[in-house]
Amino acid sequence: MKSLDIVFADKQVVEVREQEVPALAPEQIRCAAKKSLISTGTETICLRGVFDPNTNWESWVKYPFYPGYSMSAEVIEVGSEVKGIKPGDSVFVGIEHRQFFNVHYKNVMVLPDGIDHEMSAWTALARIAQVGVRRAELKLGETVGVIGLGILGQLVVQYLRAFGARRIVAIDPASSSRIEAAKRSGATHLLQTDVANALEEVKQITGGKMLDVVFDVTGHPSVLAPATLLVGEMGRVVLLGDTSTPSQQHLGPRVLSNSVAILGIHAKMSSNYNGITANDMNSLYYDYLLQNRMDVNHLITHRHSPLEAPQVYDWLMKDRSSALGVIFDWEKL
Repeated sequence: MKSLDIVFADKQVVEVREQEVPALAPEQIRCAAKKSLISTGTETICLRGVFDPNTNWESWVKYPFYPGYSMSAEVIEVGSEVKGIKPGDSVFVGIEHRQFFNVHYKNVMVLPDGIDHEMSAWTALARIAQVGVRRAELKLGETVGVIGLGILGQLVVQYLRAFGARRIVAIDPASSSRIEAAKRSGATHLLQTDVANALEEVKQITGGKMLDVVFDVTGHPSVLAPATLLVGEMGRVVLLGDTSTPSQQHLGPRVLSNSVAILGIHAKMSSNYNGITANDMNSLYYDYLLQNRMDVNHLITHRHSPLEAPQVYDWLMKDRSSALGVIFDWEKL
């Protein structure tokens, strides 16, 4: 069987390659892709290929590089030792943008009734957002800021609402569409401004107390320093966006005097966070969707055939401010 796979052949070179799918092993299932979500920030960083030495990015991204990690698919064949999964099942799997693929049956999650393929395609990003919110150790009624309203920031806003934040201050200079999406996601205060210019407005919103927690979801090295000024004494700054150039990242001027905690959290922790497994977090996300406590439909802005991948990534590299959820629809092939 042949599969069309999206590959970054080199820096800023995107190809759609036809490749052979290996023979099915006894404990594997074969799947046909339905929908996969582009992680726009992560994947454009991988494509751009600018990494500081000794970063996670430098060790992870080797060309040819196969992007993607949030896939919804249908099972079309099962190996002889597979248990509990059958052809026709809809599954989520953290795998690259591929038309057909084999995967160990224990590495997928069968979707519950009511969760469609577009909802499922957000699972990996929803889990990363969830583990970031868990890292903050929120207390009921805290005032929280979110800097960067891309797909991950929008999901953080939704989890903050579910976790009981009193005020959710959404900050992004990019576009009014992102601000409007954040309002629908649950933000109570909307600041369409650069983080460096948000200080006075945050003072007004909080009556001078400042934020209890702020999330930097941008991955941009210039954001950390002004972000630390938005929290009060003993405040927490959660770095959920991983910059590829940390040599350009600096602490703010009052981190020590205000006893600010800077908390890092990486996507790899979403596989198991303090004993909470990936499937536990996936199930919570699905339950929130089914209970109408979360929604991703308003976050989907673009749907494309995988054959359009070179043009899609070229557009995202130039200006992704108008993009939120960008879906590869494999049923268009």
